[in-house]
This record gives sequence, structure tokens and C-alpha cells, in this order.
Amino acid sequence: MDDIDRRILRALARNARLTNAELAEQVGLSPSPCWTRVRRLEQARVIEGYVALLNQEALGLPDTVFVEIMMEKHDEAALGRFEQAVQDMPEVLECHLTTGEYDYLIKAAVSGTAGYEALLREKLYRLPGVRHTRTTFALRCLKRSVSALP
Repeated sequence: MDDIDRRILRALARNARLTNAELAEQVGLSPSPCWTRVRRLEQARVIEGYVALLNQEALGLPDTVFVEIMMEKHDEAALGRFEQAVQDMPEVLECHLTTGEYDYLIKAAVSGTAGYEALLREKLYRLPGVRHTRTTFALRCLKRSVSALP
């Protein structure tokens, strides 16, 4: 990956809706080599996809919570069931397997304390193997990125 590839990635990270001609102009290439580079970055899975960023508040989910989950057991079957169940929860934005006292860290979008309680009581606590949770409400998001920039 060279400097031109990094410029392409930064430009697309800022605005993935750029046309190839606009992207080429921004990075100092003609359209054909720019398109070839973008395709190569896609095929190498450096670019995994393109997304629309949704406004959580406009969707009625203005609050972000971070839920730490401690599991009772750590066998593959129990972890697999938990991980599959979390995949099916639309309010869960991210779920990470972590080191330390807790096993998972979930980032979820909720509609206030009532939405959080519903997530906890109606979904997370009903999953087999969940032993304990600890939650933190975000007061404000200071930085939001989808991925690191090269």
C-alpha cells in the first residue's frame, strides 16, 4: 500500500459516495487508474464495504450504553450460543470478546433507561450462561469513527 492508496482510503472514509471521477480528482489520478486501485483495495479486503451512518437519535435510540457481561461457563457451546444470540439483537451495535474480569463488552443504542431495562431484562438476562452484567451510560460521544485511517 502506497501513499496514493492511503489518500484513496482517507477520501472514501470521509465520503464513500464520491464518484470515481471525484475520487480520482481528489487523489491526483486519472479515473481509470483510480478505479483499478479501488478495485484492488476491495479485492484485498482493505475496503470491506460501504455503509450509511444512521442518526440514532432520529431513530428513537438516542442513548448509548456499554454493557460488560460475565459468563458462567467458558466452553465453546455456551460462548457460541451467546455470540449468535447477540448477532440477532438490532440494538447491539458492537460486541467484543475481552480479557479481564468480564468476558464481553457490548455497545448498544437504547431509548433511555426504559429502553436499557428492556434490553437487559427481556434479552440479555434471558440468554443462557449470563452470570453478571455491569453497565455504563455514555453522556456524550466525543469521537466516532467507523475504522482507523491509514
